[in-house]
Amino acid sequence: MKKFQKNCLPASILILSLFFSSLICTAQENNMAGWGIDDPYNRLYDAQEVDTIKAVVRDIKEITPLPGMAPGLGMEIEEKSGDRYLVHLCPLAYKNAASIGLKKGDKINLRGCLVEIDGKEVIMAAKIKKDEKSIKVRLTSDGKPFWTMSPEELKKELAEE
Repeated sequence: MKKFQKNCLPASILILSLFFSSLICTAQENNMAGWGIDDPYNRLYDAQEVDTIKAVVRDIKEITPLPGMAPGLGMEIEEKSGDRYLVHLCPLAYKNAASIGLKKGDKINLRGCLVEIDGKEVIMAAKIKKDEKSIKVRLTSDGKPFWTMSPEELKKELAEE
């Protein structure tokens, strides 16, 4: 009987580990729902239509770009001309307001793509520069979101800052 119990312990640990890792993966997928590389939202981004603007951060807030998407991080900006835009940065599961290091009143250079969502113009960000600090959330070459990259790809891209 004791031999049976000893052999069951490693198997039980393995089964529990697999169960909990599948729960974690499901939770991560739910935190990124709609933000995938092949999802409709990402297909709105056109790397050929990227522009750079100078602006001031007016607000940083939680957004939901399209119905059913996981919450994301956004900010309202104002250009010198007085034009205001909502900027979509990334899913909250990737970065939150504290991790980007921006606040209201910051002057930034923003690189991104202007798109229309629900009849409103918004900017899907690729890169934000404040002073010498850069916040990169997409490749400028093709618009690939950083949150869809493998750990190795992400490490390489972030090392190039």
